[in-house]
Amino acid sequence: MSLMQAARLHEVGKPFQIDQVAVPEPGPRDVIVEVKACNVVPNLRNVVTSYPEWFPYLPLPALPAIYGLDAAGVVSKVGSQVRNVKPGDRVYVNPGRDSGDSHASLRGERINDPSYTFQGYFGFGAGSQEIFEDYPHGGFCEFMKAPADGLVILPESISYEAACRFGYMGTSYSALRKAGAGAGTAVLINGGTGTLGLGAVLNALAMGATKVFAMARDRELLERVRLIDPKRIHTLSHGDQPVEEWVRENTHGLGADIFIDAVGPGAPHEITLAGISALRRGGRMVDIGGMSEPLPLEMFKLMCFQISVIGSLWFSVAEGQDMAEMANAGTLDLSVFEHEIYPLSEVNEALDAVEKRRGGFTNVVVVPGT
Repeated sequence: MSLMQAARLHEVGKPFQIDQVAVPEPGPRDVIVEVKACNVVPNLRNVVTSYPEWFPYLPLPALPAIYGLDAAGVVSKVGSQVRNVKPGDRVYVNPGRDSGDSHASLRGERINDPSYTFQGYFGFGAGSQEIFEDYPHGGFCEFMKAPADGLVILPESISYEAACRFGYMGTSYSALRKAGAGAGTAVLINGGTGTLGLGAVLNALAMGATKVFAMARDRELLERVRLIDPKRIHTLSHGDQPVEEWVRENTHGLGADIFIDAVGPGAPHEITLAGISALRRGGRMVDIGGMSEPLPLEMFKLMCFQISVIGSLWFSVAEGQDMAEMANAGTLDLSVFEHEIYPLSEVNEALDAVEKRRGGFTNVVVVPGT
């Protein structure tokens, strides 16, 4: 039996340990991916240190567990029924897993499956533990098993370090698609300097938005965001000006077509409400950050102005492939990321580094095999 190194969590609140575990073998419709890079997502510390206080209805894998949400690497072996993916293919592993035969899965709505699960992270339903058992490897190991239909094929132009940022990028891309982003649209983004928010800025630009309004607290980071495309990006530090006034001043009084709320749990709901008020008639708000405060909405106003409020959880493999094609064509700019790279043996130091990052520009990555 071949062995590999893996960073495993043995106890919630304790550091990861480097263990020797068996290299996985693929099932008939699976592949084995040699992990070249895995993102250390900002929320990981909450998951591995604060459970069950942190959203107790989201089940974690049985311990000891190999975490690592966003992995990219090279296919090293394929199952007997895999027809198109080949060894040597460069891939991003979309970690979204579903049961495959639920009502939602059979309708092609995988993310709405009651057992939907993030491989290497946490689940959303009672059936998640069975999925964790089928796919027990996150990206904090040298080789991981994944279903062949869960892969985004990467062109040579995209580095593994940039590709393992696709999780947060894809979340914002899917939200923008649901809201109808495209040529000529005006997009307002709350938390525009963070990991999710910066992805929303980059994807909105790639999709043809002509006005992107990014708001956040840090003026220095906001200026870095603005300089990505000074002609199209407008920025506002919270409190400098009423949000609705600022947006309407810069849209000839119309308001934004789309409002992406990318702030996480703990953020005040007042700014979210201000963003909704800044929408034009028929505008759409999409939440991707999971702001946890209750949101007091004026339903009569939403009805009269045909304002939609949408929740969006992740993204499909097809949407991930869209991003890979946009990045390869040069319309989606991944060059803004600054990669901080750690070997697998320093995964705990990498987790500490995430807490010290300067907004969404910093990309903390673990590289197994080094």
